[in-house]
Amino acid sequence: MIPVESPLTSRWQELSQQVLSGSPLTREQGLEILQSSDAELLELLAATYTVRRNYFGNTVQMYYLKNAKSGLCPEDCGYCSQSIVSDAPIEKYTIANERVLLEGAQKAAETQARTYCIVASGRGPTDREVDHVCDVVQKIKNEHGLHICACLGLLKPDQAQRLADAGVDRINHNLNTSRRYYEEICTTHTYQDRIDTLKIAQSAGMELCSGLIAGMGETEEDLIDAVFELQSLDVKSIPVNFLHSIDGTPLENREDLNPRQCLRIVCLLRLAHPDKEIRIAGGREVNLRSMQAMGLYAANSMFVSDYLTTKGQTPEQDFEMVKDLGFEVVIGGHEMSA
Repeated sequence: MIPVESPLTSRWQELSQQVLSGSPLTREQGLEILQSSDAELLELLAATYTVRRNYFGNTVQMYYLKNAKSGLCPEDCGYCSQSIVSDAPIEKYTIANERVLLEGAQKAAETQARTYCIVASGRGPTDREVDHVCDVVQKIKNEHGLHICACLGLLKPDQAQRLADAGVDRINHNLNTSRRYYEEICTTHTYQDRIDTLKIAQSAGMELCSGLIAGMGETEEDLIDAVFELQSLDVKSIPVNFLHSIDGTPLENREDLNPRQCLRIVCLLRLAHPDKEIRIAGGREVNLRSMQAMGLYAANSMFVSDYLTTKGQTPEQDFEMVKDLGFEVVIGGHEMSA
Protein backbone atom coordinates (compact mmCIF):
# COMPACT_ATOMS: atom_id res chain seq x y z
CA MET A 1 0.00 0.00 0.00
CA ILE A 2 1.30 3.46 -0.93
CA PRO A 3 1.34 5.70 2.17
CA VAL A 4 -0.77 8.85 1.97
CA GLU A 5 1.17 11.95 2.90
CA SER A 6 -1.53 14.43 3.92
CA PRO A 7 0.93 17.28 4.58
CA LEU A 8 1.89 17.16 0.90
CA THR A 9 -0.78 19.65 -0.17
CA SER A 10 -1.78 21.33 3.10
CA ARG A 11 -0.10 24.50 1.84
CA TRP A 12 -3.07 25.17 -0.43
CA GLN A 13 -5.53 25.31 2.43
CA GLU A 14 -3.10 27.58 4.24
CA LEU A 15 -2.97 29.76 1.15
CA SER A 16 -6.75 29.97 0.91
CA GLN A 17 -6.94 31.03 4.55
CA GLN A 18 -4.27 33.65 3.91
CA VAL A 19 -6.33 35.08 1.05
CA LEU A 20 -9.57 34.99 3.05
CA SER A 21 -7.87 36.82 5.91
CA GLY A 22 -7.10 39.70 3.56
CA SER A 23 -3.43 39.00 2.88
CA PRO A 24 -3.02 39.03 -0.92
CA LEU A 25 -1.41 36.38 -3.04
CA THR A 26 2.23 37.06 -3.87
CA ARG A 27 3.88 36.59 -7.25
CA GLU A 28 5.95 33.75 -5.80
CA GLN A 29 2.82 31.98 -4.61
CA GLY A 30 1.26 32.50 -8.03
CA LEU A 31 4.18 30.72 -9.66
CA GLU A 32 3.87 27.90 -7.13
CA ILE A 33 0.26 27.42 -8.24
CA LEU A 34 1.22 27.22 -11.91
CA GLN A 35 4.10 24.86 -11.19
CA SER A 36 2.22 22.58 -8.78
CA SER A 37 2.05 18.87 -9.51
CA ASP A 38 -0.91 16.87 -10.79
CA ALA A 39 -0.94 15.05 -7.44
CA GLU A 40 -1.80 18.38 -5.77
CA LEU A 41 -4.52 19.45 -8.18
CA LEU A 42 -7.55 18.25 -6.23
CA GLU A 43 -6.29 19.84 -3.03
CA LEU A 44 -5.58 23.07 -4.89
CA LEU A 45 -9.10 23.05 -6.33
CA ALA A 46 -10.63 22.33 -2.93
CA ALA A 47 -8.73 25.21 -1.35
CA THR A 48 -9.67 27.54 -4.19
CA TYR A 49 -13.31 26.52 -3.90
CA THR A 50 -13.22 27.63 -0.25
CA VAL A 51 -12.47 31.16 -1.46
CA ARG A 52 -15.00 31.03 -4.29
CA ARG A 53 -17.75 29.80 -1.95
CA ASN A 54 -16.99 32.53 0.58
CA TYR A 55 -17.73 35.29 -1.94
CA PHE A 56 -20.15 33.68 -4.39
CA GLY A 57 -21.60 30.60 -2.71
CA ASN A 58 -22.54 28.02 -5.32
CA THR A 59 -23.93 30.54 -7.81
CA VAL A 60 -23.00 30.78 -11.49
CA GLN A 61 -23.59 33.83 -13.68
CA MET A 62 -24.27 33.23 -17.36
CA TYR A 63 -23.10 35.53 -20.16
CA TYR A 64 -24.44 35.54 -23.71
CA LEU A 65 -22.18 36.79 -26.50
CA LYS A 66 -23.34 38.51 -29.69
CA ASN A 67 -20.88 39.07 -32.52
CA ALA A 68 -22.29 42.40 -33.68
CA LYS A 69 -19.64 43.07 -36.34
CA SER A 70 -17.52 40.29 -37.80
CA GLY A 71 -14.18 40.38 -39.59
CA LEU A 72 -13.17 43.48 -41.56
CA CYS A 73 -10.59 44.27 -38.87
CA PRO A 74 -7.30 46.07 -39.64
CA GLU A 75 -5.55 44.77 -36.52
CA ASP A 76 -3.06 41.86 -36.65
CA CYS A 77 -3.87 39.99 -33.42
CA GLY A 78 -2.38 36.56 -34.04
CA TYR A 79 -5.03 34.56 -32.18
CA CYS A 80 -8.05 36.12 -33.89
CA SER A 81 -9.93 34.71 -36.86
CA GLN A 82 -11.27 38.20 -37.62
CA SER A 83 -7.90 39.95 -37.97
CA ILE A 84 -6.32 41.21 -41.15
CA VAL A 85 -3.70 38.45 -41.01
CA SER A 86 -6.28 35.66 -40.76
CA ASP A 87 -7.37 33.46 -43.65
CA ALA A 88 -10.01 31.70 -41.58
CA PRO A 89 -13.29 31.21 -43.50
CA ILE A 90 -15.57 33.29 -41.28
CA GLU A 91 -18.61 35.42 -41.90
CA LYS A 92 -17.81 39.09 -42.49
CA TYR A 93 -20.40 41.81 -41.97
CA THR A 94 -20.76 45.38 -40.81
CA ILE A 95 -22.43 46.24 -37.52
CA ALA A 96 -25.72 44.43 -36.98
CA ASN A 97 -28.95 46.34 -37.21
CA GLU A 98 -31.34 46.96 -34.33
CA ARG A 99 -33.50 43.92 -35.07
CA VAL A 100 -30.53 41.53 -34.95
CA LEU A 101 -29.18 42.98 -31.70
CA LEU A 102 -32.62 42.88 -30.08
CA GLU A 103 -33.04 39.26 -31.19
CA GLY A 104 -29.71 38.53 -29.52
CA ALA A 105 -30.96 40.12 -26.32
CA GLN A 106 -34.09 37.98 -26.49
CA LYS A 107 -31.92 34.89 -26.91
CA ALA A 108 -29.82 35.97 -23.93
CA ALA A 109 -32.95 36.25 -21.80
CA GLU A 110 -34.21 32.88 -22.99
CA THR A 111 -30.93 31.19 -22.08
CA GLN A 112 -31.10 32.71 -18.58
CA ALA A 113 -28.03 34.88 -19.15
CA ARG A 114 -27.68 37.77 -16.74
CA THR A 115 -25.34 39.74 -19.01
CA TYR A 116 -25.58 40.39 -22.75
CA CYS A 117 -22.22 41.06 -24.41
CA ILE A 118 -22.21 43.15 -27.59
CA VAL A 119 -18.91 42.65 -29.41
CA ALA A 120 -17.72 44.43 -32.56
CA SER A 121 -14.53 43.73 -34.46
CA GLY A 122 -12.19 46.55 -35.50
CA ARG A 123 -9.64 48.88 -34.01
CA GLY A 124 -12.35 51.02 -32.48
CA PRO A 125 -15.92 52.16 -33.21
CA THR A 126 -16.99 55.08 -35.34
CA ASP A 127 -19.18 57.69 -33.68
CA ARG A 128 -22.09 56.43 -35.77
CA GLU A 129 -21.55 52.87 -34.46
CA VAL A 130 -21.43 54.17 -30.88
CA ASP A 131 -24.71 56.04 -31.37
CA HIS A 132 -26.28 52.89 -32.84
CA VAL A 133 -25.19 50.77 -29.87
CA CYS A 134 -26.43 53.42 -27.44
CA ASP A 135 -29.89 53.46 -29.04
CA VAL A 136 -30.17 49.66 -28.96
CA VAL A 137 -28.88 49.37 -25.39
CA GLN A 138 -31.63 51.64 -24.10
CA LYS A 139 -34.27 49.45 -25.75
CA ILE A 140 -32.67 46.27 -24.39
CA LYS A 141 -32.70 47.72 -20.89
CA ASN A 142 -36.38 48.62 -21.19
CA GLU A 143 -37.43 45.26 -22.64
CA HIS A 144 -35.23 42.79 -20.77
CA GLY A 145 -33.36 44.55 -17.95
CA LEU A 146 -30.16 42.73 -18.86
CA HIS A 147 -26.72 43.83 -17.76
CA ILE A 148 -24.86 45.08 -20.82
CA CYS A 149 -21.18 44.57 -21.50
CA ALA A 150 -19.82 46.19 -24.66
CA CYS A 151 -16.58 45.24 -26.39
CA LEU A 152 -15.99 47.72 -29.20
CA GLY A 153 -12.21 48.15 -29.31
CA LEU A 154 -10.23 51.26 -28.46
CA LEU A 155 -12.49 54.04 -27.14
CA LYS A 156 -12.28 57.82 -27.03
CA PRO A 157 -13.40 59.58 -23.82
CA ASP A 158 -16.55 61.07 -25.40
CA GLN A 159 -17.53 57.67 -26.84
CA ALA A 160 -17.12 56.00 -23.47
CA GLN A 161 -19.25 58.66 -21.79
CA ARG A 162 -22.05 58.23 -24.32
CA LEU A 163 -22.04 54.48 -23.79
CA ALA A 164 -22.17 54.92 -20.02
CA ASP A 165 -25.02 57.44 -20.26
CA ALA A 166 -26.96 54.99 -22.46
CA GLY A 167 -26.81 52.29 -19.79
CA VAL A 168 -23.80 50.16 -20.71
CA ASP A 169 -22.72 48.60 -17.41
CA ARG A 170 -19.28 47.31 -18.37
CA ILE A 171 -16.66 47.66 -21.04
CA ASN A 172 -14.73 44.54 -22.01
CA HIS A 173 -11.21 45.05 -23.29
CA ASN A 174 -8.91 42.14 -22.57
CA LEU A 175 -5.23 42.61 -21.82
CA ASN A 176 -4.77 39.10 -23.30
CA THR A 177 -1.16 38.72 -22.18
CA SER A 178 1.69 40.55 -20.47
CA ARG A 179 3.21 43.86 -21.50
CA ARG A 180 6.48 42.05 -22.29
CA TYR A 181 4.88 39.50 -24.62
CA TYR A 182 2.27 41.71 -26.25
CA GLU A 183 4.26 42.60 -29.38
CA GLU A 184 4.60 38.87 -30.12
CA ILE A 185 0.81 38.72 -30.45
CA CYS A 186 -0.10 42.11 -31.94
CA THR A 187 1.84 44.99 -33.53
CA THR A 188 -0.90 47.28 -34.87
CA HIS A 189 -1.74 48.65 -31.43
CA THR A 190 0.06 48.55 -28.11
CA TYR A 191 -0.50 47.09 -24.70
CA GLN A 192 -0.68 50.66 -23.40
CA ASP A 193 -3.49 51.40 -25.85
CA ARG A 194 -5.50 48.70 -24.11
CA ILE A 195 -4.68 50.04 -20.66
CA ASP A 196 -5.71 53.53 -21.78
CA THR A 197 -9.10 52.34 -23.07
CA LEU A 198 -9.80 50.58 -19.77
CA LYS A 199 -8.98 53.74 -17.83
CA ILE A 200 -11.13 55.84 -20.16
CA ALA A 201 -14.08 53.48 -19.60
CA GLN A 202 -13.54 53.55 -15.85
CA SER A 203 -13.43 57.35 -15.82
CA ALA A 204 -16.78 57.39 -17.62
CA GLY A 205 -18.29 55.41 -14.75
CA MET A 206 -18.43 51.93 -16.28
CA GLU A 207 -17.09 48.78 -14.66
CA LEU A 208 -14.18 46.98 -16.27
CA CYS A 209 -14.23 43.50 -17.73
CA SER A 210 -10.76 42.40 -18.78
CA GLY A 211 -8.93 39.12 -18.87
CA LEU A 212 -6.35 37.06 -20.66
CA ILE A 213 -5.77 34.32 -23.20
CA ALA A 214 -3.56 31.47 -22.02
CA GLY A 215 -1.70 29.15 -24.37
CA MET A 216 -0.29 31.64 -26.89
CA GLY A 217 3.36 30.84 -26.18
CA GLU A 218 3.69 33.06 -23.14
CA THR A 219 5.78 32.09 -20.11
CA GLU A 220 4.45 31.47 -16.62
CA GLU A 221 5.94 34.83 -15.64
CA ASP A 222 3.91 36.48 -18.41
CA LEU A 223 0.73 34.98 -16.98
CA ILE A 224 1.65 36.27 -13.54
CA ASP A 225 2.34 39.74 -14.96
CA ALA A 226 -1.10 39.86 -16.60
CA VAL A 227 -2.84 38.63 -13.45
CA PHE A 228 -1.26 41.31 -11.29
CA GLU A 229 -1.82 44.04 -13.90
CA LEU A 230 -5.53 43.25 -13.69
CA GLN A 231 -5.31 43.72 -9.92
CA SER A 232 -3.90 47.21 -10.35
CA LEU A 233 -6.78 48.17 -12.68
CA ASP A 234 -9.52 47.11 -10.22
CA VAL A 235 -11.19 44.94 -12.86
CA LYS A 236 -14.60 43.65 -11.72
CA SER A 237 -14.99 40.75 -14.16
CA ILE A 238 -12.19 38.58 -15.56
CA PRO A 239 -12.72 36.23 -18.52
CA VAL A 240 -10.13 33.45 -18.60
CA ASN A 241 -9.72 32.37 -22.22
CA PHE A 242 -7.71 29.37 -23.42
CA LEU A 243 -6.37 29.58 -26.94
CA HIS A 244 -8.65 27.88 -29.43
CA SER A 245 -6.22 27.71 -32.32
CA ILE A 246 -8.12 28.39 -35.53
CA ASP A 247 -6.96 27.30 -38.98
CA GLY A 248 -5.89 30.30 -41.01
CA THR A 249 -4.55 32.31 -38.08
CA PRO A 250 -0.87 32.76 -37.17
CA LEU A 251 -1.44 30.62 -34.06
CA GLU A 252 -3.08 27.73 -35.89
CA ASN A 253 -2.14 24.24 -34.62
CA ARG A 254 -0.75 25.65 -31.36
CA GLU A 255 -1.73 23.40 -28.45
CA ASP A 256 0.31 24.32 -25.38
CA LEU A 257 -2.28 23.55 -22.71
CA ASN A 258 -3.78 20.49 -21.06
CA PRO A 259 -6.92 20.47 -18.90
CA ARG A 260 -4.97 20.28 -15.64
CA GLN A 261 -2.88 23.35 -16.46
CA CYS A 262 -6.03 25.21 -17.43
CA LEU A 263 -7.47 24.46 -14.00
CA ARG A 264 -4.32 25.76 -12.32
CA ILE A 265 -4.65 28.99 -14.27
CA VAL A 266 -8.27 29.46 -13.16
CA CYS A 267 -7.22 28.75 -9.55
CA LEU A 268 -4.49 31.38 -9.89
CA LEU A 269 -7.02 33.97 -11.05
CA ARG A 270 -9.42 33.17 -8.20
CA LEU A 271 -6.78 33.31 -5.48
CA ALA A 272 -5.30 36.52 -6.91
CA HIS A 273 -8.78 38.10 -7.28
CA PRO A 274 -10.83 36.47 -4.51
CA ASP A 275 -13.91 38.71 -4.68
CA LYS A 276 -13.98 39.33 -8.45
CA GLU A 277 -16.09 37.58 -11.04
CA ILE A 278 -13.95 34.93 -12.75
CA ARG A 279 -15.35 33.54 -15.98
CA ILE A 280 -14.28 30.44 -17.88
CA ALA A 281 -14.55 31.76 -21.39
CA GLY A 282 -13.36 31.09 -24.92
CA GLY A 283 -11.68 27.77 -25.60
CA ARG A 284 -12.98 26.03 -22.49
CA GLU A 285 -14.60 23.22 -24.45
CA VAL A 286 -11.49 22.35 -26.48
CA ASN A 287 -8.99 22.83 -23.64
CA LEU A 288 -10.77 21.73 -20.45
CA ARG A 289 -12.69 19.04 -22.35
CA SER A 290 -14.09 16.45 -19.90
CA MET A 291 -12.91 18.58 -16.96
CA GLN A 292 -14.98 21.67 -17.77
CA ALA A 293 -17.20 21.33 -14.73
CA MET A 294 -14.20 21.37 -12.40
CA GLY A 295 -13.41 24.88 -13.60
CA LEU A 296 -16.52 26.12 -11.80
CA TYR A 297 -15.01 25.18 -8.44
CA ALA A 298 -12.80 28.24 -9.02
CA ALA A 299 -14.75 30.35 -11.52
CA ASN A 300 -18.23 31.69 -10.83
CA SER A 301 -19.38 32.59 -14.33
CA MET A 302 -19.32 31.25 -17.87
CA PHE A 303 -20.52 31.97 -21.38
CA VAL A 304 -23.61 30.11 -22.47
CA SER A 305 -23.83 28.86 -26.05
CA ASP A 306 -21.44 30.13 -28.76
CA TYR A 307 -18.49 32.52 -29.00
CA LEU A 308 -17.52 35.04 -31.69
CA THR A 309 -16.63 32.76 -34.60
CA THR A 310 -16.50 29.36 -32.88
CA LYS A 311 -19.19 27.11 -31.49
CA GLY A 312 -19.57 26.27 -27.83
CA GLN A 313 -21.53 23.44 -26.30
CA THR A 314 -25.31 23.80 -26.26
CA PRO A 315 -27.12 25.78 -23.55
CA GLU A 316 -28.73 22.53 -22.45
CA GLN A 317 -25.29 21.00 -21.84
CA ASP A 318 -24.17 24.13 -19.96
CA PHE A 319 -27.16 24.01 -17.63
CA GLU A 320 -26.85 20.27 -17.12
CA MET A 321 -23.23 20.79 -16.08
CA VAL A 322 -24.24 23.44 -13.53
CA LYS A 323 -27.07 21.25 -12.23
CA ASP A 324 -24.81 18.22 -11.88
CA LEU A 325 -22.48 20.27 -9.68
CA GLY A 326 -25.38 21.21 -7.40
CA PHE A 327 -24.81 24.87 -8.28
CA GLU A 328 -27.39 27.55 -9.12
CA VAL A 329 -27.67 30.03 -11.95
CA VAL A 330 -28.01 33.74 -11.12
CA ILE A 331 -30.84 35.41 -13.00
CA GLY A 332 -31.46 39.12 -12.58
CA GLY A 333 -29.60 39.15 -9.31
CA HIS A 334 -31.43 36.12 -7.88
CA GLU A 335 -30.46 32.47 -7.74
CA MET A 336 -32.46 29.97 -9.72
CA SER A 337 -31.92 26.25 -9.65
CA ALA A 338 -30.45 24.99 -12.88
